[in-house]
Amino acid sequence: MWELNTGRELRTLAGHTDSVLAVAVTPDGQVAVSASSDNSLKVWELRSGRELHTLRGHGSSVYAMALTPDGQLAVSASDDKTLRVWELSSGRELRTLRGHTGSVYAMALTADGQLAVSASDDKTLRVWELSSGRELRTLRGHSGYVTAVAVTAGGRLAISVSEDKTLRAWELGSGGELAAFTADAPLKCCAISVDGKTIVAGDESGVVHYLRLELAQSKSNTSINN
Repeated sequence: MWELNTGRELRTLAGHTDSVLAVAVTPDGQVAVSASSDNSLKVWELRSGRELHTLRGHGSSVYAMALTPDGQLAVSASDDKTLRVWELSSGRELRTLRGHTGSVYAMALTADGQLAVSASDDKTLRVWELSSGRELRTLRGHSGYVTAVAVTAGGRLAISVSEDKTLRAWELGSGGELAAFTADAPLKCCAISVDGKTIVAGDESGVVHYLRLELAQSKSNTSINN
């Protein structure tokens, strides 16, 4: 933990036994959750640096995680091909989301905390209902590993990037692909602006792409412009 205005280190949260791959903080700034190659997540009290819970259940590295907007739940994605939903106050696992046939590299939650979108090396994305753990739909179109996913603030669209060098825009309600952009190198990360119109994606060669998503009335007129 660092004090931003001075750059001073406040404390070190030590406890994982392997690489820490992801971290998130609850909206109230009181609790952090970390995910690790040691197959676990840890819940930390930031004020004291104290470890509150260790979340165990994954059978392999935990690559990604996110917290619901109310700060009550964590959702994690793993090399073991599953996502898991956790109750932060107790450290209890609530459900396991199964369906991917490969490692789950990335995931994102809609702003209302109702849906999760996961990205896998099985070349698909999957949309999940968190309250039930039910898979709602599978998004197919990438021809390589899906390395990252982001969701618009309104929860209508998802953006994914892949080792196949493409970025794709999806409508979550229908699962339909709206538009695509092709880079010159495999794409590794992506983000969407709050207004849902500007996309940023980074590729393996070190290039950062700034893209504009233009939505028309029909799918055929939807485009992504560099």
